[in-house]
Amino acid sequence: MNRAMSVKVSKRWSLALALLLATSVGSTQASVQLASNAPDFTLRSANGANLRLQEQRGQVVLLNFWATWCGPCRQELPHLNRIYDKYRSAGFVLLGVNIDDDPRLATELASKLGLKFPVLLDGDKKVSRIYDMSAMPATLMIDRDGRVRHIHRGYRDGVEKTYEEQVRALLKE
Repeated sequence: MNRAMSVKVSKRWSLALALLLATSVGSTQASVQLASNAPDFTLRSANGANLRLQEQRGQVVLLNFWATWCGPCRQELPHLNRIYDKYRSAGFVLLGVNIDDDPRLATELASKLGLKFPVLLDGDKKVSRIYDMSAMPATLMIDRDGRVRHIHRGYRDGVEKTYEEQVRALLKE
């Protein structure tokens, strides 16, 4: 093997090893647990303003991770919009964290569906990795003190009734 080929092979192995280490380190991180504090983050919203989770303290927060390519996400979003409309004046905030690479896809779908809640853009997926959102959609309920109280991964018909019951219960606390 000549020197140039040896360097290429060596670089490939170095890259493969780096990727392996990065994924193994990422997978050893603890996922968000019930009753733990919700990790803080700041994301740009579809309207251009930055939004920080910690600034929502004192409100009940439903944090929903979604993508335009996710059929169940698209099915769930109108239900979430209704819940947001119904409870937002009572101290409830719904934050839709979109993980699409292209933010235009998120803003177009949000507009088409008439979403009224803030759509946050997580194109580099830093926040979804922090929250270990391996299923789509993924929804967390966070109480007024910033603690994770409920975690839902995936979507099934009727789960919006559970969301609504949990929102009401947290609002009463």
